[in-house]
Amino acid sequence: MSDTLLSADIQLIQRILPHRYPFLLVDRVEEIDGTSSALGIKNVTMNEPHFHGHFPGTPIMPGVTIVEAMAQTAAVMVGVAMDLADKEMLIYFMSIDNCKFRRKVIPGDQLRMHLTTLRGKPGAKVWKFKGVAEVEGEMASEAEFTAMMDLPA
Repeated sequence: MSDTLLSADIQLIQRILPHRYPFLLVDRVEEIDGTSSALGIKNVTMNEPHFHGHFPGTPIMPGVTIVEAMAQTAAVMVGVAMDLADKEMLIYFMSIDNCKFRRKVIPGDQLRMHLTTLRGKPGAKVWKFKGVAEVEGEMASEAEFTAMMDLPA
């Protein structure tokens, strides 16, 4: 781990990710250790549009949005480490493996997403990550995923 850990607030996140409401799913990224690891934060609120239909009367964050939040955290980590703010990077899922859901995520929860790079280095287009999302220290989800990061020429 390096001596200086970096972070990204919502303003920097929006300069790295193309995502916007209602699909920007990470509020802050802390403890960015180069392209090796990071901790993403997602504050889950009832104002999110998926809760109106998933499920009426019993709002539960869809599992696919938890995985997407982990992927966005990974993209911010790489974007910060490689100074990609304002570079119009696009990120595409290539695969999701070993995905498991262990607990419900509901409005009021804070999702803490621990991301680790399994494969990828500066200059590579294809990266593989492992993500573990927790609420109050309890695992909510885990997954490994591969993504292609594309910068315009």
